[in-house]
Amino acid sequence: MKKLQLSHSKILSGEELLRTLALWRFKEDTIVFSNGCFDIIHPGHVEYLSKARDLGTRLIIGLNSDASVTRLKGEGRPVINQHYRALMLASLHFVDAVVLFDEDTPYNLIAEVKPDILVKGADYKPEEIVGYDIVTAYGGHIETIALVDGFSTTDMIGKIKKYF
Repeated sequence: MKKLQLSHSKILSGEELLRTLALWRFKEDTIVFSNGCFDIIHPGHVEYLSKARDLGTRLIIGLNSDASVTRLKGEGRPVINQHYRALMLASLHFVDAVVLFDEDTPYNLIAEVKPDILVKGADYKPEEIVGYDIVTAYGGHIETIALVDGFSTTDMIGKIKKYF
């Protein structure tokens, strides 16, 4: 059986991200940024990310590291490790780059990326979104996208646990 490859050209380190951003900015691409744990990728994530990408020409996902997810969600999370979560996100055709971050929030990553558009789910008010102050200070935009009813990683884990 073939082992799943853990590398992907869309999964970028800090230096690779800076080079890629320089190229995209030279081409005058509109850079959209969103972030999350994406522990168990479900249809709600896919629809949300697809809509986020429609707001610009490039979509960067800031992905919480395993340590970050555990701090935010508790022991037993993430269910899927950061390498495989990054690989799954990078495999989506509308995702242009995935960047791991270890902090509890993507604040420093947002400051580095300086996206044209910062996107989160509509369960947040724009001014509550981490990075709001950074993005609005240089004239960027904040967008919220309605969540898909019936899909939540926490709820999905709860449903699975009922069977075991």
